[in-house]
Amino acid sequence: MMLAALRSSTLVAATVTMGLLAGLFFAFAMSVMPGLSRTDNRVFVEAMQQINVAILNPWLALILAGPPVFAIITAVLHFQAGQRPPVAWIGTALVLYVIALLITIGINVPLNDALAAAGPARQIPDVGAVRNHFETAWVHWNIARAVASTAAFTLLCIVR
Repeated sequence: MMLAALRSSTLVAATVTMGLLAGLFFAFAMSVMPGLSRTDNRVFVEAMQQINVAILNPWLALILAGPPVFAIITAVLHFQAGQRPPVAWIGTALVLYVIALLITIGINVPLNDALAAAGPARQIPDVGAVRNHFETAWVHWNIARAVASTAAFTLLCIVR
């Protein structure tokens, strides 16, 4: 009985943290970036620079670390209980999470770092070029990680 409760609790934790991650990426895709796309170059660069500083906080660490930690524990507990089908769904969710994480680490973060390295927007000689280098790639890859993390969330939702 205690192990069943632990399996359920870790599954809920994995699902909630994955849902928060998917929601974060989705919110950027459907509101933040479309809203910022309507601003001028200087405002866009300044806003993204400030967002990229503000987002580095313990909540982000929790929603980045939570899905794999809780999902791995859940998968092990399901495996030990002889419940093999959920392990496959959890494993697939983990693969999708890793795809989203690799996109984040390999593409979005370097773009964020390049934007920060450009310096204050008011001092950038060609702020439009900096924005153009950043915006299209960042938006496309954010959508990709939103899709991957949403698919992972969906798989965790169907695990029993």
